[in-house]
Amino acid sequence: MSIIPLVLFSCYYDEFPEPVEQDDVVIPPDVVVSFADDIAPIFVTYNCTQCHDASGQAPDLSPGNAYASLLAGYVNPGNSGSSTLYIQLADNGHRNVDANSIALIAKWIDDGAENN
Repeated sequence: MSIIPLVLFSCYYDEFPEPVEQDDVVIPPDVVVSFADDIAPIFVTYNCTQCHDASGQAPDLSPGNAYASLLAGYVNPGNSGSSTLYIQLADNGHRNVDANSIALIAKWIDDGAENN
């Protein structure tokens, strides 16, 4: 019986960390966001190609096809607010993509959505 209170009350943290809100993440203006190094890995991290591949739902986010597929109607270079990719992730919480990844995607789109 004496072990039960130890198990229940011996948590290392007193409380859970608060989730990071999207508005709390700011990517500095001088940071260059790379599609290959910053954006494409997000699709791998969140296993986006489970549904978004050549034989699945559009856009095709598989490696080698993601950039062309996104620019064909899902990204408006220079305007993340009107880009379907950003809207689906930020407003709809699709796949629970974290705030930092959404901020990177917004910055990449707002900076012109270069294939860099």
